[in-house]
Amino acid sequence: MKRKWMIKSLNKFFAGVIVVAVLAMIGCGDNATRTYSDTLTSGTIHISADEAFKPVIDSQIKVFESQRPDAKIIVEYKPEAECLRDLNNDSTRMVIVTRPLTDEEAKTLATKLSYTPTWGMMAYDAIAVIVNNQVRDTLFTMQDIRGMVKGISGYKYKVLLDGTTATSTVRFVVDSLLRGQPMGANVVAANSSEGVIDYISNNTDAIGLIGVSWIGDKDDSTQQNFLKKVKIADIECKGCNGQYVKPVQANIAMNRYPMIRPLYYILKENYEGLGSGFKNFLVNPDKGQKIFYRSYLLPSRVTYDLRPMQISE
Repeated sequence: MKRKWMIKSLNKFFAGVIVVAVLAMIGCGDNATRTYSDTLTSGTIHISADEAFKPVIDSQIKVFESQRPDAKIIVEYKPEAECLRDLNNDSTRMVIVTRPLTDEEAKTLATKLSYTPTWGMMAYDAIAVIVNNQVRDTLFTMQDIRGMVKGISGYKYKVLLDGTTATSTVRFVVDSLLRGQPMGANVVAANSSEGVIDYISNNTDAIGLIGVSWIGDKDDSTQQNFLKKVKIADIECKGCNGQYVKPVQANIAMNRYPMIRPLYYILKENYEGLGSGFKNFLVNPDKGQKIFYRSYLLPSRVTYDLRPMQISE
């Protein structure tokens, strides 16, 4: 009797183990059976965004949340490389940067997540060159700019960047301007794009390189105050026979301005959660794309009538 009782008990135990294992396999293998805490229009998520785009991303989040009272997006602004590293953090749902994932990065994340993150272009930005209002030099060729960041130019300006490593502006300088050559000793770092503006506004011996969304929108009172302190330089136009142009939408669209970069989202989500809802908003022609347009970036998903030049001398 004792042996029969033990056999029955073991049979019940193993049967229970099998049931639990099967349920666990079903729960892990089918997203439809899982319960998520967020939806397309509700919940809380964390994202990381390139600091160079803080003004326009703040605007995007403000409008998105105003239209979805149950949604909360917590954003941290960081250098681009730190944003990309945040993709390895479970808490980071999306990053906003100036490049897509490389094949190797996508493969590594797919192995970690068991699915491949999605990404796409949202807009085009331009890197503006700013000088103090007292400075007379407001026309530069690309040879001038390259010479200054290499420290070999006849101009004796310091070059202010929004950091010395890891930012998207620094990467643009290294990849597109230096092209493997060393950075000059005259290139110095501020703590942020706003720090670049503050330094240039108080010093006549420097130029600054920042994203146009920080100083391009004259409808923004903060940026109006910035433009009282600094001037935006004209850069030699691409293919325009000696003309000089500012980083405005028309010149970005026609590829006349020589320092243009894209803006991407990278999304870690394989269900219809709040990250997907925010992504849909950012690429929607009547929503996020209009906000990029009003912030003087060039939307990548829709064509608008280009606004007249708003940046004065």
